[in-house]
Amino acid sequence: MVQKFTDLELIQNILNGQTEQYALLVKQHQRFVFTLALRFAKNREDAEEIAQDCFVKAYKALGTFKQTSKFSTWLYTITYTTAMTFLRKKRLDTSSISDEETFIQLENHTSAFNANVYEQQNSHVFLNEAINMLLPDDAVIISLFYKGEQSLEEIGEALNMEPNTIKVKLHRARQRLKEKLQYLLKDEVKELL
Repeated sequence: MVQKFTDLELIQNILNGQTEQYALLVKQHQRFVFTLALRFAKNREDAEEIAQDCFVKAYKALGTFKQTSKFSTWLYTITYTTAMTFLRKKRLDTSSISDEETFIQLENHTSAFNANVYEQQNSHVFLNEAINMLLPDDAVIISLFYKGEQSLEEIGEALNMEPNTIKVKLHRARQRLKEKLQYLLKDEVKELL
């Protein structure tokens, strides 16, 4: 029988010198950290780099975790700031895309998506596609609230915002998500909502 440790037990063990247990902590949170990173980066390679940087930073700062909130909230704060820093640096390294090129990319993406609609029957595929179309801030709030099951207060703490601000942003993000789903699914969205 494998013993399952809580986050706090693992952190205490790690801080007491059992550093190999950090792998267990990473394993418990890697999927969601990667998902959040992917919401920001929009491609797998960058998301993997962000997630790896996030876990390295978390390991180095583990002694500063005050346990006033859940570890996941603290970790998602690190993920958010790491992703924002990564994207700022990346934006400086790339040239901007003209509106015409963006329109052509969107048109090609939409055509490719429509060609595959009949093959993809799982509503999660459509939902994830719609979330990927959102702005990073909207995508992360939706992900933290629904997939990460974080409260408004926890999300506010992670993003350094007031819970009421998060509530408004969540409401607006839901509206934009609904619009993206309507765009992707046209008539089928009524059945999902």
